[in-house]
Amino acid sequence: MRVAMYYNNRDLRLEELPVPEIGPGEILIRAYASGICGSDLMEWYRLPKAPLVLGHEIAGEVARVGPGVEKFTAGDRVIATHHVPCNTCYHCLRGNHSSCPTLRSTHFDPGGFSEYIRILAINVDRGVLKLPDEVSYEEGSFVEPLGCVVRGQRLAGLQMTDSVLVMGSGITGLLHIQLARALGAGRIIATDVNDHRLKAATDFGADSSVHADHDLDSHIRELNSGRLADFVVVCTGAEAAIEQAFTLVESGGSILFFAPSGPETKIEIPFNDFWWSGVKTLSSYAASPGDLAQALELIRSKRVNVKDMVTHRLPLEETGRGFRMVEEAQDSIKIIVEPQK
Repeated sequence: MRVAMYYNNRDLRLEELPVPEIGPGEILIRAYASGICGSDLMEWYRLPKAPLVLGHEIAGEVARVGPGVEKFTAGDRVIATHHVPCNTCYHCLRGNHSSCPTLRSTHFDPGGFSEYIRILAINVDRGVLKLPDEVSYEEGSFVEPLGCVVRGQRLAGLQMTDSVLVMGSGITGLLHIQLARALGAGRIIATDVNDHRLKAATDFGADSSVHADHDLDSHIRELNSGRLADFVVVCTGAEAAIEQAFTLVESGGSILFFAPSGPETKIEIPFNDFWWSGVKTLSSYAASPGDLAQALELIRSKRVNVKDMVTHRLPLEETGRGFRMVEEAQDSIKIIVEPQK
């Protein structure tokens, strides 16, 4: 089978690997849609593991099922997630599935940028969902990233009528905008350094979008009855944005840190001001099985519009081009690799 083998962000090669053999409890998926995630381009994290096949936002068709598989049959349309929790450890029982040691040990074989993917038995048990007829493979590939957004807003406690500031209007920022709108948030303001993404932010539900270099404090207060944002979502790993978030949240509000930064990043905060303000902070990574199920329903019901976020569709041999487009962040929003094309 063909795969896009990752060596670095500018070197992805079309190579051949054997179709994986499946064992008891496992399934083989024929991949039809694989989204490129910004985390795929984190070289500081990826290079020590290279070469490897990346891709974790996938949807496809069950090609084969192993002995003992009862929930799925060949021909089922499904999505699968690469990381799943054990559901029984200390962290899972406290509802903190992303801290489960099992979660980071589960994976695809080999990865989403390939024609076929072996899904381990534990993933089949708690990380595969059937696609409703009205949800396309392309839309299904958004279940994993939207599930992560669902978890973040759930744990951070977004309230109806909260004013929301989304810092960074890439794909995760746009999903946060749409989910906040679907959950009844008040005024939503988006920032970015890219004009194309700022327009996308208003197209997908933000009441206002403003370049990150502008006077954000004044802009937010002008639009929000003199107050700062009740709920700030930081969807960029830029140090300046992370530090600035503490100056743009209303007293008693919340900051959700949704994007990683480099491993050497250290942030200074005005601690005394932060202490007096009563601001709550939270980081969020990954999604629980329940969050993924909710994400699929949000897509099925069209409460979150993911279809119109796709700006580029590429065959497997052009995966490298897709990585360059994500890195350059010009006119792309979501790039879908189609391994069967």
